[in-house]
Amino acid sequence: MFIKPFAALRPVPEKASVLASVPYDVVDTAEARVLAAGNPDSFLHVSRPEIDLPDSIGIHDDAVYAQGVSAFRDLQSRGVLQREKEERLYVYRQIMGGHSQTGVVACCHIDDYANDVIRKHEKTRKDKEDDRTRHCLELNANSGPVFLTYRDTAELDKRVAEVQREAPLYDFTAADGVRHTVWRVGGETDGWVEAFRRVPLAYVADGHHRAAAAFRAGRQRRAGNPAHTGKEEYNWFLAVLFPATQLRILPYNRCVADLNGLTPAAFLEKVKGVFTTEPSDGAEPSGPREVRMFLGGVWYKLTWPEFAADPVGRLDVSVLQDRLLAPVLGIDDPRTNTRVSFVGGIRGTGELVKRVSSGRDAVAFSMFPVTVGQMMDIADAGQIMPPKSTWFEPKLRSGLLVHTLD
Repeated sequence: MFIKPFAALRPVPEKASVLASVPYDVVDTAEARVLAAGNPDSFLHVSRPEIDLPDSIGIHDDAVYAQGVSAFRDLQSRGVLQREKEERLYVYRQIMGGHSQTGVVACCHIDDYANDVIRKHEKTRKDKEDDRTRHCLELNANSGPVFLTYRDTAELDKRVAEVQREAPLYDFTAADGVRHTVWRVGGETDGWVEAFRRVPLAYVADGHHRAAAAFRAGRQRRAGNPAHTGKEEYNWFLAVLFPATQLRILPYNRCVADLNGLTPAAFLEKVKGVFTTEPSDGAEPSGPREVRMFLGGVWYKLTWPEFAADPVGRLDVSVLQDRLLAPVLGIDDPRTNTRVSFVGGIRGTGELVKRVSSGRDAVAFSMFPVTVGQMMDIADAGQIMPPKSTWFEPKLRSGLLVHTLD
C-alpha cells in the first residue's frame, strides 16, 4: 500500500489538549455544544460547526459549512493551528486504562481505497457521505483521520518503537482519561514508505464515512482539474495505521423496545426454542457463541453449538438477528427498524439494565465483541458486517494533525 508524509496543520503545544476533540460522529449536536462550551479553541467548532448556529438552521444548511470554514480559518489566523515546515510522518499512541495502541499517522492514497487495497467491512449512508464530502471540500482539508489497521510486521514495529524514545510533540490526558502522545518522525521517511509498500492490505477499522468522503472529495478534485498529474495533495487522505494485534474492539449491544406482542413468559419460551437458555449471574458473555439477555429483571445466558456458515453468518450478532430478532421480535432490518437500538460497549451493561428497568426497552442483549481477525476475514471475503457490529476504543482525536488538500 502507498503512504506519504504530509505538511500538517497542527496546534501549538500549549493548545493541543484544548483543541483536540472527539470524532464528529460519536457525539450529537447537543453533546458537542457541551464539550465545546467556553472553549473557542475546540476543534468541534470545525468538525461540528452547527454548534455555533441557532437550532433553527438545519445541519446541512449552507451556513453550517460556511461556519466550519470560518472556524477553521480563525484557528489558523490566531496561531492556534500552525503549518509544519516540511512533510513528516508521526507516531500516535493512546492509552486507555490498561490498554495501549500506537499507530503511524500518514496520508493514504485514494486509489488504494478504490482498488480495495484498503478494505471495508461496513456499508455507508449516502447522506452522511454527502455531508462529509462537502465538509472536506469546503474546508479543503481532512478534518479527522481514518482509523486503519494492518497485519503486524516486525519492521514497522521496530521503527515505531524507535521513534518513541524521542521527546514527544504532545503528551496529555483528555477529560475522559485517555492519554494521547504524538511524536514527529525525524530524519528520512523513504524507509517508512517502503516498509508500508510491503504491507499488502489495510482495513478500515473505524471511520468508513470519513474514508468514503475523502475518496469522493479527491475524485471530484481530479475531475475538476484539467491539468491533473497525479501528484496533487487531493489524491491523499489522512489516516492513522495501527497493527492489528494492538486493537481492542468492545461489544455493540442490542436493546428492543417491545416483545412484538408477546408476554415476557411467552417470549422466554420462544427463546428457549432457539437457544440453550439458563439464568446467569453475570451480564457479560465469556466467549463467542454466547449472548446474555436481560428480561424481567433477570439475566439469562443463551448459547448455541458451532455451525458451518460464511464469515458473516457465524458472527454472534448475525445469529441473534437471524434466529431471534427477525423471526420472533419482528426486527426485519436492523439498519432501519426503529424498535431496535444499539448501545456501545463503552457504556457498560449497566446501561442495558437501566433501559429495561425504566421501561424504555423490553429486553436487552449483551454481546461478546467481534475480533479484529473476524473483521479482516469478512473484508477479505468481500462481505459486509451487520450494522453496529464493532465499537473501537479509544477513539482518535481530531485536530491534532490536519491534512489539507493542496
